[in-house]
Amino acid sequence: MLHYKTMRKLLKKFLHATLLCFFIISGIYAQDSLDLKPKVFKEFKLLDNANTRFNFFFNTPNRYIDNSAYDWLDSVNLYLNESEHNNDSIAVQKYSVVQSQIHYDLGDYDKSLAIAKELYVKKENLGTDSKLIVLNLLDTNYSKLELYAKQIEIRKEKKDLGITENIAFYDIYSNLGLHRKAMDDYFKEEKKFIAEDDFYGQAVFYNNVGNYLRLDKSTPTALSTYKKAKGFVDIYLNDVTKIKTEKQLSEANHLKGIIEGNIGKCHVLLKQYKDALPYLERSVATIKEFNAGKFSSDAVENTLEMAECYLHMDDLEKTTDILSNTITPIKTDNILKKYKLYASYYNRTGDYKNATAYLNKVIRIKDSVSLNQSSLKKQQLAAVVGQDLEYSKKMMEQQKQALEDSRNEMIAKDERINIVFISLVFLLLGFAGLVYAYLRIIKSQRLIVEQKHIIEKALVEKDSHLKEIHHRVKNNLQMVSSLLSLQTKNTRSKAAIAALEEGKSRVKAMALIHQKLYQNEDLSVIEMQGYIESLINSVQSVYKKGGHNINITIDAEGVELDIDRAIPFGLMLNELVSNSFKYAFPDDNADGKIYIHLRKIIGQEGFFEYTDNGIGLPEDTEVRAEASMGIRLMNRLANQLQTSLNTDRTAEGVRFWFNFK
Repeated sequence: MLHYKTMRKLLKKFLHATLLCFFIISGIYAQDSLDLKPKVFKEFKLLDNANTRFNFFFNTPNRYIDNSAYDWLDSVNLYLNESEHNNDSIAVQKYSVVQSQIHYDLGDYDKSLAIAKELYVKKENLGTDSKLIVLNLLDTNYSKLELYAKQIEIRKEKKDLGITENIAFYDIYSNLGLHRKAMDDYFKEEKKFIAEDDFYGQAVFYNNVGNYLRLDKSTPTALSTYKKAKGFVDIYLNDVTKIKTEKQLSEANHLKGIIEGNIGKCHVLLKQYKDALPYLERSVATIKEFNAGKFSSDAVENTLEMAECYLHMDDLEKTTDILSNTITPIKTDNILKKYKLYASYYNRTGDYKNATAYLNKVIRIKDSVSLNQSSLKKQQLAAVVGQDLEYSKKMMEQQKQALEDSRNEMIAKDERINIVFISLVFLLLGFAGLVYAYLRIIKSQRLIVEQKHIIEKALVEKDSHLKEIHHRVKNNLQMVSSLLSLQTKNTRSKAAIAALEEGKSRVKAMALIHQKLYQNEDLSVIEMQGYIESLINSVQSVYKKGGHNINITIDAEGVELDIDRAIPFGLMLNELVSNSFKYAFPDDNADGKIYIHLRKIIGQEGFFEYTDNGIGLPEDTEVRAEASMGIRLMNRLANQLQTSLNTDRTAEGVRFWFNFK
């Protein structure tokens, strides 16, 4: 009997295990069947030769998103060994270039440099694409390893090969501590080549300028420069008129992450730790997303800056979590910063033994660096300055030679002209010249008139199209308002009806903007006095009830705002007026007053004020603000105007005001 029960238990366990395995296998199969998109790494391995793998590797943005760089390196090493075994020199070359790039992406700059140098010894066998990649790897690796003299040699090689027109030294000067000189040279060398509509190039330019300013301790100026760079990269990413490749979008988003990290660093330097954290967190997340699998000094630095913020905010738990999970730094400055943060952390927690240990590490590293850094930096600086002077001297000699050649050419041309003039009849030549000049003038004037006519026609058509667009947008918004009205009629819930009415009021506020735009001669701005009056009438039609005697005074004559300011302003005013009608005057016989004041002078800050003499705000206004959609909406709209909404409680009623740019 006991044996029979034991057998039954074993049989049940076997059946349960079998069913569990069946469900697990079925789930895995279903998951694989749903994952129809091939992984990047799998797609790379499915390619059949070195050339296609080479092109796929360097043309794939965010290639380490599915598998780590170490997985790629293992596969490339296998392909490289196989190519060496088959004596396929071209494949060996291609895989070696990829191998060097992966080591660079992992932050192993010594290994990447060694492979690149070995490749460049046989540069005559390298293809054009491979040669450019190898030169760039040599350049960046020398920079990371602070071998600036070698870096200049590579840049000379690039110029000799026609890859670059000039040899730049500004980044090297910055690495040697001469940040102001680096910025001056950068402005002189690069600004003239960036087109006004090249928003990505503008973002890169102002980010680099911000770096030089930040490193030169000009933090407030650097912060404004970084924000300018962020504005350009946002325009680039939001510009739907230009088609962008996946690689371009990935690079732009990665750049945006770096810029936001730099903004966060500036806030840390200004001791604005709460302001810094959102930028730093977004930066680290963006860099990890669009630079997946690659070692990034920016990500390491921004993570350490986050730890510093939490340390100063006395959130020690998050501080130690971040420090424990940070990627091991490579740069000496980052290593020192991490040890200093650990020392401060242990000092605050009372663990003075560990705090002393980390401080000793900091001192040892500083002593080790200071022994060689000063003399090495002087040698490096002397080498760079010498190369810079040599390059400037060569440029002057080339310019001098060009001027001499031009002068000789002018002399020769003069001699030829003299011979021609002697050979020709002076009167005939002069007459022919006058006729030719006269015909050219007539032709030029005709072209000018035609082009002027075309431009004027294009401007008229553009204005007509813009008015049509604003008219259609207004009609669409009115359609949305009508749909909300229909929904209101089919809704019984009072709360839902109130929410729909509020939504309809906000839609009408936006529709009025576009109505005013297509009615204006000038499509770029809105005359605010008329708009506010129309908005008040619209709100009154929804909320004003019989018995109210509300006197509304609007003081906004002569103020014009563009659409980017007018829409958030209109929505905010819609909320304020609606709140006054709904809550400020509960007594139907009250003599209510609302005063709206708006001023904006070109070149100065604008001012907005809204007051009513109603019952005022309740005592728990701040608590309600967390749950009130209207108040949260007004605060977000104020952020769009780059300001904050201020509230003053008066003896009678309430006052809202803010300044704006």
